[in-house]
Amino acid sequence: MHASSEGGPALFRLVRHWARQWAPDVVERFAAGAPPSWTVPNLFVIQAIDGATGDEVTVADVARQLGIDRSVASRMVAEAVREGFVARSTSTRDARRAVLTLTEAAKKFLDASRAHQRQAFEGLVGHWAQEDRERFAGYLSRLADEVLG
Repeated sequence: MHASSEGGPALFRLVRHWARQWAPDVVERFAAGAPPSWTVPNLFVIQAIDGATGDEVTVADVARQLGIDRSVASRMVAEAVREGFVARSTSTRDARRAVLTLTEAAKKFLDASRAHQRQAFEGLVGHWAQEDRERFAGYLSRLADEVLG
């Protein structure tokens, strides 16, 4: 098998690269001059709430989306609430449960994050033919949907 057709090693090379190079300062790269509350943990909570299914999103949903322990998710959500990104309300089905919703500040942060993601993608493959970029984007979306549900 030719090395260029081995997707597994290429995938893991990219994962290692992004873990070292992009993850630690991802927010700083797109949020120069942004509020200090624009942190990676707050963005993770916002993305988890945005990506959760169902009409009532809870801390358990955030924990499941992020693949972390519920107590860690609870602390992260509490910080996002303090920073004004998440609003807590009482469930209409179970008064013991808190329902999480995104605020306008969270939506602004999420929009900036998505714009940065689109720019990063274009920076990596912008020199490819349009058809190749679209095909690759489709495959990435398919993989993310299959892996992350």
